[in-house]
Amino acid sequence: MQYLVNVIDSRSNSGTAEEAVAIGGFNEKLRAGGHWVFAGGLADPTASTVIDGRGEKPILTDGPFAETKEWAAGFWIIEAPDLDVALELMSEGSKACNRKLEVRPLLRE
Repeated sequence: MQYLVNVIDSRSNSGTAEEAVAIGGFNEKLRAGGHWVFAGGLADPTASTVIDGRGEKPILTDGPFAETKEWAAGFWIIEAPDLDVALELMSEGSKACNRKLEVRPLLRE
């Protein structure tokens, strides 16, 4: 089963060099264990554009879709046999990136 793991932050460009090294090491562990699918960082929410295409013409709005004090700053997509394994792995990921993480199963057709 695959899981989306959101990295939660409240500050822009807050990563440190030490965190980058720890994240790199954790990513290598995911690869070595066959859990790696994909990962990436995200730009600040103010760089986003919201598109609402439900009407006759799409409406584009600058900025995040919601005003919040925390947001997704990056993500992993991992492969794990079950939620328990995903949570165990990402407990270590949370420590490596020094952020809270949200783990969600991906729904697939």
